[in-house]
Amino acid sequence: MTTLVTKGKKAKEQQEEGFRIPEELPILAQEEMVIYPSLIVPLGTTDTKVMRLIDEAAAGDKLVGFFGRRPGSDEAHDLYPVGTAALIARMFKLPDGSVQVFFQGLSRIGLKEITQVDPYLKARVETLEDKIDQTAELEALVRNLTGIFQKIVELAPNLPTELNIAALNMPDPGSLADFIAAHINLKPGEKQDILEAVDVSERMRRLTAFANRELEVLELGSKIQSQAKGEMSKAQRDFFLREQLRAIQKELGEVDERTIEINELKERIAEANLPAEALKEAERELARLAKMPPAAAEYTVSRAYLDWLVNLPWAKSTEDNLDIGRASGILDEDHYDLDKVKDRILDYLAVRKLNPDMKGPILCFVGPPGTGKTSIGQSIARALGRKFVRISLGGVRDEADIRGHRRTYVGALPGRIIQGLRRAESNNPLFMLDEIDKVGMDFRGDPSAALLEVLDPEQNYAFVDHYLDLAFDLSRVMFITTANIVDPVPPALLDRMEVIELPGYTESEKLHIARQFLIPKQLKENGLTDQQLRAEDEAVLAIIRDYTREAGLRNLEREIGTICRKAARKIAEGQEEMIIITPDKLHDYLGPRRFRYQIAEEADEVGVATGLAWTPVGGDIIFVEATLVPGKGNLILTGKLGDVMQESAKAALTHVRSLTAREDPGLRIPKDVYEGNDVHIHIPAGAIPKDGPSAGVTMAVALASAVTKRLVHKDTGMTGEITLRGRVLPVGGIRDKVLAAHRAGLRRVIMPRENEKDLEEVPAEVKADLQFIFVDSIAQALASALSKADNPKRPKARTARHRDPG
Repeated sequence: MTTLVTKGKKAKEQQEEGFRIPEELPILAQEEMVIYPSLIVPLGTTDTKVMRLIDEAAAGDKLVGFFGRRPGSDEAHDLYPVGTAALIARMFKLPDGSVQVFFQGLSRIGLKEITQVDPYLKARVETLEDKIDQTAELEALVRNLTGIFQKIVELAPNLPTELNIAALNMPDPGSLADFIAAHINLKPGEKQDILEAVDVSERMRRLTAFANRELEVLELGSKIQSQAKGEMSKAQRDFFLREQLRAIQKELGEVDERTIEINELKERIAEANLPAEALKEAERELARLAKMPPAAAEYTVSRAYLDWLVNLPWAKSTEDNLDIGRASGILDEDHYDLDKVKDRILDYLAVRKLNPDMKGPILCFVGPPGTGKTSIGQSIARALGRKFVRISLGGVRDEADIRGHRRTYVGALPGRIIQGLRRAESNNPLFMLDEIDKVGMDFRGDPSAALLEVLDPEQNYAFVDHYLDLAFDLSRVMFITTANIVDPVPPALLDRMEVIELPGYTESEKLHIARQFLIPKQLKENGLTDQQLRAEDEAVLAIIRDYTREAGLRNLEREIGTICRKAARKIAEGQEEMIIITPDKLHDYLGPRRFRYQIAEEADEVGVATGLAWTPVGGDIIFVEATLVPGKGNLILTGKLGDVMQESAKAALTHVRSLTAREDPGLRIPKDVYEGNDVHIHIPAGAIPKDGPSAGVTMAVALASAVTKRLVHKDTGMTGEITLRGRVLPVGGIRDKVLAAHRAGLRRVIMPRENEKDLEEVPAEVKADLQFIFVDSIAQALASALSKADNPKRPKARTARHRDPG
């Protein structure tokens, strides 16, 4: 870097003496370095060629030619055409072997011819004299450049103010230009341009342009520095004032709780990792809160809002455990059967393992009460390693329960979705919406409509709660809903969910679940061990058959709990031997049986057919009774039948009458059977509403039996919808109906042929105990359900259960 050393006395004496520059000089070529006449510049080097050149020049006339070399080149012909003849003013050899030399510029020289390359460059040169025309323009250029340089010295922190005095004392305009060019910040090419300008006026013009640019840069830098210093000074002043205020309050024993509260909120907002939109809203609300007096009504509203914002898990999540084997073990450990649900969860884990960015599934578990819909949700959460949140939608009628209230209302809160996420402290929990089929609606809105956005993966990434008024991402939440039946669920909502049915359990499944889960659980809850109380399998089956009639397990667990409590009482009273529960002891613990088998001697009857029905709590059997009574040919229907079931009864009667008109030889129905008689159809349990088309076949069989006086096989259950032409149409709920037939002790089941495929869902042990008869028409059903002749003797039917009328 060029260092200023003012013109020395020796150089001045040499100029006065007319120092002569020889025609040939050793050439010192340096890249990006320029020496101006009359100025002293230092140079340090370890280059052996340069050191030899300097040694030989110092031993002679001490003169060298100093030329600049174009960047990136070592060739001799790449030297600039104009350089400087320089005098070795002083030389120092340092202990590390390097040389420090001070060169004093003498005059500009031009390069004519290279005469030597090794061991160092030599060249023929010519002296270049300055061309000066003393004009008013030159005088103006001198004054202008001097003024610019003075401003540069004032603004540049690395230039001493003495340079202004030295510039004013320059003897001529050429020397002034060289002096200024040596001390302002110029690029190497620009310095070379100044050196090559032999015409002093042109040199001054070029330098003036460069100096003006440098002055602009320095002025802009000074302005930026002043602004930064002002801002820093203000921030420092505010900081010191706050510290002083805090110190004064501390000395006086006064604490500004409001300030502390605002600062705590500010720290919590910074730590909450809020999204950009939420952060902007939080900062705006905090600034509003800071200006608000604590006594204002809006203060607590804003304070509560900020609490909700910073406490929500915007960026907090739990890591999914994608070990499929472990998840399968947990699901099997907690629940028996439920293979459809388990397979679906394991499929989800497999896909999640391959695609970590997949959206959470939205499942709907549909089944009777007590089949494990809610508890399987907890097991899924444990298998996945997620937090579990459950809210019950039963009886919810206000849309605000889902979306929250707007903050304009007194006591406003977010909806139950956001509240659940806050409790979970995670943005990817397993969220169970229980009893979705029991959501209501009134003048306050329809919660089911609000759930449309929550349960739609294409929309819930930007779920907006009315209270927050900000988008919250629910796409990582795994939603599971439960329902007993899907009919009350709006179609648009049902379409957003993947429905998985959880049917009722068979007796063998209930026995297995009781042995593996229910009995150990009740023993633990009642302070007992398996060394104090044991129930035989026959006793558990007796409880299932005689004391419960359900698709689920709640009543079974309740009865087992009753036995455990009575056993605990006996043990507490001093009994030491193990208590063994056998079927003959159930009366002592549970009282008389609530359900019973039909008596074995009961024979087939005329006009009574056994139907299979589906209910929200599983399958059941019904008895359809038909008889003829004196009257005017009317149809009488009793048993609290719905519109659809009444229409099925009319269709059945019409078809049976059509068989009379055709004189069907298989039935032999008398032609005058309807004259002077009314037909009465009754279904017992009259307090229970009944509806649906699947009792059509049962009604037709009961009517045909009543008019032909032929017996209906009591060990045969039936289901199916009929048409006026006598066709049998498929119906739903086959699995539950077949399980009900098996529980009731039936041996044969008549069903539509198109429902044969639905038997795949029926357990194998149940199918092995039953004979299935598939029919396409009423004629086939009648042939299988009715005896072959009037009132024949039939074998006794296998015992079957029915609800005790008492």
